[in-house]
Amino acid sequence: MNELKKIQDVNLTGKRVLMRVDHNVVKKGKIIDPYRIDASLPTINYIIEQGAKLILMSHVGRPKDKQTGKIGISEKSSVAPVVEYLKEKGIAIIALAIPAQGEFGIEHLDSKLVEKAFEDEKLQAVYLPNTRWFKGEEAKDESREILGKELADIADIFVNDAFGSWQPHASTILPAQYIPAYSGILMQKEVHHLDSVLNPQKPFVAVVAGSKFDTKIQPLSALLKRTDHLMLGGVIYNAYLSVKYGVQIAGVSEEDQLVARDFVELTSQYPRKIIEPRFIIESDSLEGRFKGKYRTIDIKNLKEGDKLNYVLDIDKSSFQQDEIKAIFAKAGTFFVNAVMGFTPHFTEGTIALDSLIAKNQKAIKLFGGGDTLQEFNTLLPEIYQQALIDELYYFFTGGGTILKAISESSVWGLEPVRILKA
Repeated sequence: MNELKKIQDVNLTGKRVLMRVDHNVVKKGKIIDPYRIDASLPTINYIIEQGAKLILMSHVGRPKDKQTGKIGISEKSSVAPVVEYLKEKGIAIIALAIPAQGEFGIEHLDSKLVEKAFEDEKLQAVYLPNTRWFKGEEAKDESREILGKELADIADIFVNDAFGSWQPHASTILPAQYIPAYSGILMQKEVHHLDSVLNPQKPFVAVVAGSKFDTKIQPLSALLKRTDHLMLGGVIYNAYLSVKYGVQIAGVSEEDQLVARDFVELTSQYPRKIIEPRFIIESDSLEGRFKGKYRTIDIKNLKEGDKLNYVLDIDKSSFQQDEIKAIFAKAGTFFVNAVMGFTPHFTEGTIALDSLIAKNQKAIKLFGGGDTLQEFNTLLPEIYQQALIDELYYFFTGGGTILKAISESSVWGLEPVRILKA
């Protein structure tokens, strides 16, 4: 395992510990899946048991308007549901209330608010407001440095347990410039299992899907060189098909086609690495799966100049093809960051994919990404629950983080992790 400074190696008694977590699981004021919260509980409980006072912080959603820079503070992006969930887990915690100080969110963190909260000796932890409510969190001006220093001033020790938050924002890296910084228990597990992606047991099969090709081109290019087989899904696969077969597919932008063209050109250097699911599902509507309004298309029958409506899933019969079944049966490691269909109406591709992977009883199975795990749990609950206790499975809390590390070819390419290096 890559060596990290560990929270277990420091005396926490009587300390105040500022802990960055990735509890970005709230949508429209409700928790969609508590997996990421549950994954952080071992670190939370350990810190409290060691006699420390805990200060938690996480981002939730995207409250900042990219055009104007204004930050919208509302219940939809509040950490309040997370705090209530932690209370149900037996933690004496409150949400720290800090009002917005203008259109650009919270400009300053008053340490006196934390001091006052901890006057209650029964209180074990406080939860700061959504880090993205703070003006300096994603800023590139002096407000970023101000926030970093203010965060450090409220604690003695900084712990990062937010593997899923790989962006070098104020809350993920700056406190480490002022106070001792350590990795949490979850961070240590994630980095340990990341080694199975960067140095996989062969043959290595990766499955990646997504809605934008431009955000995935670097990791996909790196995976193409690293894997034995790579399968695409979602709009990424649609853009790939559009370019390779010279067809038009509704919903595939010119930008995605341009990026896909470079990728298709790169694939020519790695013949037979790309797994092309042969049967795709074309739909006339994005609104639902309506009888007579969708059909299965064999990509072998595509001709240059053909026009397709929305391609919203991989037909399950693709995973019954002898070639794909053989590749999956022989795999030594799977990495999956993929929902194959346009949910909630087109799900058979994801069900067929995850079911086929489960049949391989020897391979290491690594899944990453909130949507990937949520759909696995929703569509195949029995297999998912069994996977949670199967040592051959591991569910990362951040799929994007894995892709970023793959692009960098090292976990140390992630700045929030690099600052924790022993």
